[in-house]
Amino acid sequence: MSGNHFAKMIDHTLLSAFSKKDDVLRLCDEARKYGFATVCVNPYWIPTAVQALAGSGVGIATVVGFPLGASRTEVKALEARDAVAVGATEVDMVLNVGALKSGDREAVLNDVKAVVEACSGKAAVKVIIETCYLTDEEKREASLISKEAGADFVKTSTGFGTGGATVEDIALIRSVVGPEMGIKASGGVRDPEFAAKLVEAGATRLGASASVAIVTGGKGEGY
Repeated sequence: MSGNHFAKMIDHTLLSAFSKKDDVLRLCDEARKYGFATVCVNPYWIPTAVQALAGSGVGIATVVGFPLGASRTEVKALEARDAVAVGATEVDMVLNVGALKSGDREAVLNDVKAVVEACSGKAAVKVIIETCYLTDEEKREASLISKEAGADFVKTSTGFGTGGATVEDIALIRSVVGPEMGIKASGGVRDPEFAAKLVEAGATRLGASASVAIVTGGKGEGY
């Protein structure tokens, strides 16, 4: 699969704490030029991205409970509702990893459900399970919970943890959620060769800040 074929699968991502408005506008210009699926920005920058991408067909993704996933459920739901209200079309929420590891399945399920309900069909929901912190069994459980809660995607990583997407994790998640649910590979996706392996394993979306390098056949840095 050539780099250009990846464009419609890529969430062109800029989530650093020190990103400036000019950086966000550059991100949007690149997304419009290459036809990426979405830009993924921190919540503050949603209105800027909405204005910059008007009429382009590029979606607006944002993050909730980011990057730790340890916010209270009510706060995550509020973040999601606000994001949708100002123009987000996709919401990437971070799973409560600590609750999962504590064996509190109901808390984790309700956490995801609350965000799904807050988006109320207006925005797709991706659940970041942060695979680098989980055992294979926990990855399976997190994926099942995400599916049961009605999320649209399972996403591997925030890009702020100790590791990112792997081919093995994508294959594992796909084996759990079946053929219909989306899977987003993120963290360390920097070249078309690795992107192709992730897609072959079952990824349907790629999160990357090196998006331009991926579609032009180079190798990038960053998320």
